[in-house]
Amino acid sequence: MAAAMAARRARPVRVLVDMDGVLADFEGGLLRGFRRRFPGEPHVALEERRGFLAREQYRALRPDLGDKVASVYEAPGFFLDLEPIPGAVEAMREMNNMQDTEVFICSSPLLKYEHCVGEKYRWVEKHLGPQFVERIILTRDKTVVLGDLLIDDKDSIQGQEQTPSWEHILFTCCHNQHLALPPSRRRLLSWSDNWREIIESKRGARTVESS
Repeated sequence: MAAAMAARRARPVRVLVDMDGVLADFEGGLLRGFRRRFPGEPHVALEERRGFLAREQYRALRPDLGDKVASVYEAPGFFLDLEPIPGAVEAMREMNNMQDTEVFICSSPLLKYEHCVGEKYRWVEKHLGPQFVERIILTRDKTVVLGDLLIDDKDSIQGQEQTPSWEHILFTCCHNQHLALPPSRRRLLSWSDNWREIIESKRGARTVESS
């Protein structure tokens, strides 16, 4: 039993990191793509974005705009051409080199996955290198993935598991920055914020649990 407890204590902290809105600038790329493709149509400025799904907000603006904005992110090249979020690449590399820490990229592909899936792999290889390609988890249900932390810009993540193993750290993005979180939930304001402290706090909590 002591050996089992020691093994549990020795397990690295597993950090799951979302892609779109956390590593890759989905919202900025979408707005630029929409304005370029539909220059005469009304658009939603980043500071006015509300709700995780841009398609729903555009549809509320005018019913046909939902499909138009979706056509931008469903087009070939969209995901591959997204710019990295400032500081994301450096943070991922540093995190990956931290002792007793393992990092995975955990992303939900579009249902229309024809271009999305392959481009996500190519984006990771382009910006983070081949070592991170081996650490990609693509799933429509993140609740079934085991981890200690999930850094994600989606404010509510639901799935088959009602109580996922990970703590959800909300990564601040234009569509969620106005939300007030309950005291039990934590935010990461940007990659300039103290993400190292969040990992260390989880490491400390795990050590107490296993002792």
